[in-house]
Amino acid sequence: MRKGRGAAGPGYVAGYMAMALFYCVAGVNHFLHPQMYVTIIPPYLPWPPLLVYVTGLAEILGGVGVVIPDGLVLARTRAAACRGIVVMLVLFLQVHIYMCLYPERFPGIPGWALWVRLPLQGLLIAWAWYYTRKR
Repeated sequence: MRKGRGAAGPGYVAGYMAMALFYCVAGVNHFLHPQMYVTIIPPYLPWPPLLVYVTGLAEILGGVGVVIPDGLVLARTRAAACRGIVVMLVLFLQVHIYMCLYPERFPGIPGWALWVRLPLQGLLIAWAWYYTRKR
């Protein structure tokens, strides 16, 4: 086993496996409970039901891409999948900001929880970005 910066130890592998599971489950949830996601889409975005399914599919593809061995699809499949996840999460920020600006539209969610989601989004972006580096 290689050591140092290039080593992909058990913690590294566990991290991307957890990420893959997280995004696959989240993506499947878009198909199981689409109305929940439709209600949080800002009104200025068109076709909310379609956006819910497209983003669910994107999450599933990102999660699967994280575990596909490099070279099978792309030279650096995991890095490409993680870059896609980062882009997706940045795009999702507008939903989180919308929810913070209009908390009265989401009475079932405590206001503090809406605000906690913003830094959490930053952590998720950092987590995905970590796996864009070559190991």
